[in-house]
Amino acid sequence: MIEWKDYPLTGTGGPGQAALKVYPEVLSPQLRNYRDILVALPPGYEEGRHRHPVVYMQDGQNLFDPATSYAGDWGLVGTLTAMAPEPAPPILVGIPNIGRRRRYEYSPFRDIIHGGGGGDRYLAFIVETVKPLVDASFRTRPERPNTVIAGSSLGGLISLYGLFRYADIFGAAGVQSPALWFADGAVLRFVEENGALAVGRVHLDVGTEEGDEALHDVRALKRLLVNAGHREGRDLSYVEEQDGEHDEEAWGRRFAVALPFLLGSQGAREPGSHGG
Repeated sequence: MIEWKDYPLTGTGGPGQAALKVYPEVLSPQLRNYRDILVALPPGYEEGRHRHPVVYMQDGQNLFDPATSYAGDWGLVGTLTAMAPEPAPPILVGIPNIGRRRRYEYSPFRDIIHGGGGGDRYLAFIVETVKPLVDASFRTRPERPNTVIAGSSLGGLISLYGLFRYADIFGAAGVQSPALWFADGAVLRFVEENGALAVGRVHLDVGTEEGDEALHDVRALKRLLVNAGHREGRDLSYVEEQDGEHDEEAWGRRFAVALPFLLGSQGAREPGSHGG
């Protein structure tokens, strides 16, 4: 029997508020470990009949609850609550990282210094275990155009790779401040080699305060995507946030703006940001 429990976060689940649920200790046969899975349901979900698109997000402990976040949460309960007037806002799925195993799980490429190499197993966990659990539990739109993967830093790296690796499952990827440096830029070579694949929408962003190397790498990725046929405003959203830093607050702020694009609506662009 599938048993989701209310997550004890003040201010969720009330009238007009998003509701937060948790499924404790989900087994990953692919990774041989356990973790809680968090799900944020839009306001009015229990009373409604609509089916909803789903966004599968990395570093789930940083998205909703400041008590569990590494350094401030993304504020996504508020983001989802603010989307209430939409006829079918998304369900947000937070998949927590496993601490010291994070680098292993979030990169399919082995870095001689930093590790990595378990990304394919981690993505199989999302596709074969988490997604079926969510689809069986909630009123979802399980088809590719309504299934999004998203994350930041190493979470952005694995989300980018996942869009290519499972092009038949994910229709869009939120790639925020991606750790493109990992394994000596292996993911850039991967995208260049697989650019001909018909992958879905990509939101790509970075803050100007994240350093010259980060800006250089993200701009290089944008060029690869454009060369592969992506076009801004159609299937590519690109933001360089002026004075944006590499932190949870910035990612939550930019994600809220990018969400309509990821769901197939208009492109994302916020004040103080520009394409490069």
